[in-house]
Amino acid sequence: MERMSDEPARWSQATVYPDMWADPDDDPRNSEGPGPDGELETLQDFLTNYRMTLRMKCEGLDAEQLARRSVPPSTMSLLGLVRHLAEVERDWRNWISDGDPLPKLYGERDADFDGAVAEQAVVDAAYSDLEREQAATDAALAEHPDLSKRVGKDRIAIRELVVHRVEEYARHCGHADLLRECVDGRVGQ
Repeated sequence: MERMSDEPARWSQATVYPDMWADPDDDPRNSEGPGPDGELETLQDFLTNYRMTLRMKCEGLDAEQLARRSVPPSTMSLLGLVRHLAEVERDWRNWISDGDPLPKLYGERDADFDGAVAEQAVVDAAYSDLEREQAATDAALAEHPDLSKRVGKDRIAIRELVVHRVEEYARHCGHADLLRECVDGRVGQ
């Protein structure tokens, strides 16, 4: 006897490898030739690819699907991740500043996830916030090409901040994998 389930069937758009998100020739993260030279360039390449991965995990979903808290009791959603990473990008600029900290984008703790509601205006604002905050943090860090330089009130090394950015996006792309699979069954790298 077959059981009914609310779980979506697993699927992928890839035709070459069934566990991939996209076929290698269609994957914007793939590039021809060797990887970048240099530590900073390598870290920036990883960050760029993780940023693209997050966007790919959100593509094709409507506001309700993006805001769906797919793994109860967690408040995490794909939209919440977008908002959280915008908030974190802003906070990283506070790490390298000697001035007063920038205010939170979304308010009190966990408001980035709690405020991720199924409204298109919230989705549009989240993507706009993320793009703006990424660009601002990228610009602030571009002023410090020496990875060993220590900055800010806590004298954090630029290397530590850049590596932490890569780690934060990588970790949340893992969350996005699970959230997306719960939303519509799509799987892949």
